Amino acid sequence: MAGTGPAFRGAEAPAAGVLDGYAVEEQVGFLLRRAHQRHVALFLATIGDIELTPRQFTALIKTIEMGHVTQNQLGRLAAMDPATVQGVVRRLITRGLLRRMPDPMDRRTAVLTATPEGLAVAARAVACARRTTEATLSPLDAGERRHLLTLLRKLA
Repeated sequence: MAGTGPAFRGAEAPAAGVLDGYAVEEQVGFLLRRAHQRHVALFLATIGDIELTPRQFTALIKTIEMGHVTQNQLGRLAAMDPATVQGVVRRLITRGLLRRMPDPMDRRTAVLTATPEGLAVAARAVACARRTTEATLSPLDAGERRHLLTLLRKLA
């Protein structure tokens, strides 16, 4: 059947000339994605039975850091779009790690705070996150680590 299977086995693909030496695996987006995939895999392996995704971890940590925060503020602080932060917050509330309550300064607004369970989980998770960062950066020497983090901050 035409168009299926390895039709060009052993021959150069007809459109290869339009690439003009472009190699996707050498591009910043591809390399950042691969590095991110490696980091997430290390994080998930390290976090283990705590069962937090990287986004849930970030939302929990930013909430604790701020003391209390609106969902909208949390989305901005954690670099998440409204739909994503809504789902993340819902899961953290369901697990009893965050609670939503009226803002004492504006009863029309709800704020998020960490529960005692959320604080305990965060303490364990931060230790895992530190190990994950160390494992992620392990191929680099101290100077390379500082330089990489400086460059990533500049790009972010």
